[in-house]
Formats: sequence, C-alpha cells, structure tokens
Amino acid sequence: MKEKTKARLIAYYLPQFHPIPENDEQWGKGFTEWTNVTKAKPLFKDHHQPFLPTDLGYYDLRMPEVRKAQADMAREYGVEGFCYWHYWFAGKRLLETPFNEVVKSKEPDFPFCLCWANHSWTAIWVGDNKKMIMEQTYPGVEDYTNHFYELLPAFRDSRYIRVDGKPMFLVYSPKTIPDCKEFVKVWQDLAKKEGLEGFHFVGMGINENELATFGLDCFTAHSPHPLIFRMPIKLKDKITYRIFKKSYVELKAHFLKKPRVYNYAEVVKVAEKQKYGDSEYPVAIPNWDHSPRSGKRAFVLFNSNPFLFGKMLKHCIDAVSKRPYQQKIVFLKAWNEWAEGNFLEPETKFGIGYLEVIKELNSSK
Repeated sequence: MKEKTKARLIAYYLPQFHPIPENDEQWGKGFTEWTNVTKAKPLFKDHHQPFLPTDLGYYDLRMPEVRKAQADMAREYGVEGFCYWHYWFAGKRLLETPFNEVVKSKEPDFPFCLCWANHSWTAIWVGDNKKMIMEQTYPGVEDYTNHFYELLPAFRDSRYIRVDGKPMFLVYSPKTIPDCKEFVKVWQDLAKKEGLEGFHFVGMGINENELATFGLDCFTAHSPHPLIFRMPIKLKDKITYRIFKKSYVELKAHFLKKPRVYNYAEVVKVAEKQKYGDSEYPVAIPNWDHSPRSGKRAFVLFNSNPFLFGKMLKHCIDAVSKRPYQQKIVFLKAWNEWAEGNFLEPETKFGIGYLEVIKELNSSK
C-alpha cells in the first residue's frame, strides 16, 4: 500500500452479521444486524431511512465468499485494512466466528487488526441500560494472559497490521479497565516472550495527557461526539442550558420525542478545524444515524453525503501527511456498521459514492 496511497486508511469492521445464541435469546431467533436495518423508518421530515445494501446484499459473514468480496472492494478503493471489533468477556468471546475463519483459512489476503470492544452488552438500544446481556469484567493478570494467548495466532499472522513492526491493538475504553497500565505491561511482556516486537496500543475516549497514565502509545476518537462538543454554541443553546442543563437539541428531542439531530455539514466544518498532535490518529466519519437500533432515542447526523465526507477525509489525510508512513494512519468509522447508519459499503442512496471519494483522495498517483 505504501507506494499507492497517501495514508493508511483502516476501516472499523462489525462482525454482527451472523446469528449467535446470545442474540437469539435476547432479540429472537436468527437476529443479525440486518434485522434492525430492514425495519428502520423515517422519524422526521426528509429523514432518509432505511439505508439498504446493494452490491454486497444482505450478507452472512460466515460465508468466505462474502468476506473476500468485502476485502476486494475495500482494496480496490484504497482502504488498507479492517479493524475488527473484538469481544472478550473474561474468557468468553462473542461474534468471533468471522474473524476466527479469516485467521484459520488465511483468506482473504487482506490486512487486519483488532479493537477490544471492552464494554458490557446491555439493552440500551431499546432504552433499557439496566438489562445486562453480557457483563464486562476484569479478573486480572490470569485473564489478561489467557486473552493474549487466545489471539496470539492472529498477532503472528503476516496480514496483521503493524506500526514500526509492532502489532496495533486498539482498546475501546481504557478508562474502564481497573489498571489499564498493568494490562498493557502484561501484554508487552508476553509479546516479547513470544518473539513479537511488542504492541502499538491505541486508546479511545482519552486525550494526549492521559496516554502515560494508561500505558498507551496513541489515541483516536470513536464517534462524532467530540466534534459536536466543539460546535459553536448558539444563543438558544446557551439559554436552554442555563435553565434546563440541557442543550436546545437535547431538550427538543426530549419534549418532542424525536432523535437528537445535527447537521452533518456543520459537523464537517468543525472537523476541518481540528488539529492533530503526533500521538492522535484522525478518524473520518461518513455518516451516523443509529435510529434502526434506537428509534426515537437516536443520534443522527443529518444530510451526510459523499462530497461532505470527502472534505472531512481530506483534512484527516492532510493532517498525517508529514508523518513517517507507518504513522500515517487514519481510521474510517466505519466499513459496515449498518444499524448505526455508519458505513462505506454500497447502498441505495449514494451507491459507491463514499468509496469513490476515498479512492480519489487517497491515491498517490
């Protein structure tokens, strides 16, 4: 990829497109991400739903042909690799089948890395965050060790994405690990023991000043919320916040029972002003609308489109342009998070538009 692209674009990849017993029990037999996607409906004027797939169809990730088609498409349009969401609950893995098959079969021949989605599974999407489906716990060093050895075949794989020779591993929520620094040390020691050069750890939900505290190398954002927080505060927002301790958007959503809606164009303007230090990896967000999961409790970036996404992506690529190639990483959120309205795969409204933007902006030719 080095001679073909300006940046190392890595797209988050959701494996929840095949049935598992835990989802069957909670949501009904045969539940996958498509279940919510196909039921989505518009919730306000000009709200586009449902978004439906075209080229790749309603796929099942247990099929190797599907995984190959995704990889071929991503490669064609300038994406270097996938960052698979990885679920480990004190020895129990969920949604692991697609990634296990990728490692075991050696196919597709396409780079990958992992992000530990270390959060509990609740029914928050239907408004019940007290209903626990799978609780995330941290038993300690023995569990950290078991976790490492469970994934060691992947870390040794030549396809695993590395930064300066070190496998890159992301942690969704370092702050929820009782002693993240201990977790990191255990894995760094085990990596060297097993002949690896160590790990390149990337954390989410933290800032540059907290890296040393958690023992991490770099950080990145996970969602558009940090951009929302940086948006200019309008007078009506100031007034309503003083009175109700809520923003105007939040208050409107509460009383009218509508989603929290933000204009994607305004979010892009904020993103284009974002400055990135050497320890932060930018993230480009093509779209965001998790109303298929959350209904009226959703968070929506309204009127997103490939052109505006291109402006955000260009800023991210430019931000890493002077770094050594190994550190020219930009995350794409995401490849296929369909029920969060957050995807790059072809669909009915814009077709391959988002992918074409990536190819145009990231080609070094």
